[in-house]
Amino acid sequence: MALVIDSVTKKFGNFTAVDHISFTIPEQEIFGFLGANGAGKTTTFRMILGLLDPTSGSVTWNGRPIDYSVSDTIGYLPEERGLYPKLKVIDQIVYLARLRGMKKSETIKELDYWLDRFKVPDYKNKKVEELSKGNQQKIQFITSIIHKPKLLIMDEPFSGLDPVNVDLLKDAVLELKNKGTTIVFSSHRMEHVEELCEHLCIMDKGKPVVHGKLKEIKRSFGKKNLIIHSDLDMSSLSDIPGVKKMRMTAEGATLQIADESVAEEIQRQLFARGFVRKFEVEEPSLHDIFVEKVGASLE
Repeated sequence: MALVIDSVTKKFGNFTAVDHISFTIPEQEIFGFLGANGAGKTTTFRMILGLLDPTSGSVTWNGRPIDYSVSDTIGYLPEERGLYPKLKVIDQIVYLARLRGMKKSETIKELDYWLDRFKVPDYKNKKVEELSKGNQQKIQFITSIIHKPKLLIMDEPFSGLDPVNVDLLKDAVLELKNKGTTIVFSSHRMEHVEELCEHLCIMDKGKPVVHGKLKEIKRSFGKKNLIIHSDLDMSSLSDIPGVKKMRMTAEGATLQIADESVAEEIQRQLFARGFVRKFEVEEPSLHDIFVEKVGASLE
C-alpha cells in the first residue's frame, strides 16, 4: 500500500500553495515533511486526505483515489486542537470511533490500552477542557489512531509536549509503524524527523527542494561537521582551505568542512599545540541541509 503523490499542484486564485510535487511513500515507513510556515505542508496533507482537491495531478493510496470508501483506514492528527472541550474523553473517543465503524466495547478496550500507555489512566472520565495542552495532545493522538489506521497523517504531532511526553509519543509512533502503519508527519523540530524518518521532503514556497532517503541526502550534501572541545585558541582554523564555516562554542568550536582530509589537516595543526578533549567528525545535520537549501534557519 504505497501513497503516491503525482505532479500535484494546488492554487488558490493566483497563489500557488503547492507546485508540482511528486513522490511515493512506501508501505510501513515513516516519512517526514519539513518546511517553514507557509511552505505548503498542511495543504499537501489536506489533499492527501481528500479534504482539498488538487488543481492538477493526483493522489492515490494503494492505487485508488482517497475518498470516503477508504477513510476508515486513515488517521489524521491536525495541528489545531480538534476536540470538543465540554465532552468527557471517553464519550469523545467512542463517538469518533463509531464514525470509523468501531464497536463501543472494542473502542473502550483500545482506549484503556492507550491511556495506560500514556500514563494517564484516570483521564477517561475527565472533560477535555480540564486537561493541560500536552495531555489534550495525547488524547487527540489517541483519537487519530484508535481505529488502527493503515495510513496516519500527523501535522506537528509533538507541539506542546515536554521531553518526557515527546518520547512517549515517539515510542507510540514507532510501535504503529512496526505493526504495519504508514506514517507521514510534519515537524518544525528537525531532530524528530532525523530520529524517526527514513525518507523526507523539505518544502519551500510550495516546492520540494530536497527529497529522498535521509542517509543518501546526508551523503550527497558533500560537507561534514567537525566538533572540537579544547581551550586552545582556534581562531586561525577558519583560514585552513576546506573550512566552510566556523562557530565558536562554550566548549571550543564547531566547523563545517569539505571532507575528512580537511579534518586531518586541522588535527595535525591543533594536536601539535596542546590538549584537545574532543575531536569528532559527524554527518551534516538536517538543520545544516535546510539552511543551505532554503537559505534560512527553520524557527
